[in-house]
Amino acid sequence: MKMTEAQVATFCLSLPGAREDYKWGGVRVFSIAGNKMFALQNLRGDSLAFKVDKELFLGHVDRPGIHPAPYLARAQWIIMNTPYPLGAEELRGLLQRSHQLVVSKLPKRTQVDLLLEN
Repeated sequence: MKMTEAQVATFCLSLPGAREDYKWGGVRVFSIAGNKMFALQNLRGDSLAFKVDKELFLGHVDRPGIHPAPYLARAQWIIMNTPYPLGAEELRGLLQRSHQLVVSKLPKRTQVDLLLEN
């Protein structure tokens, strides 16, 4: 089963400390700790980008429908268009991992405040 754009947004906002903002003339930004982005959704609803593990980046972009994210690929971000080429369970797992990767770079006190499960 595939996730819709609305389901992705709802899931991103359910993660600890997540909030949304709108930037760059049409991008829905999901972030934590003020401005630390973990996912981006085009407001036209046609793309989704997020961070992945460095060692898994090349494996992800080798998959059909997944590409290095413009401007963010050097930070191991991938992008995909709708309909998303991943099943709902896998996509939720990757979005949660993106959130965890960003949280792991925050100060320890902020990480504890977010009560993130590892």
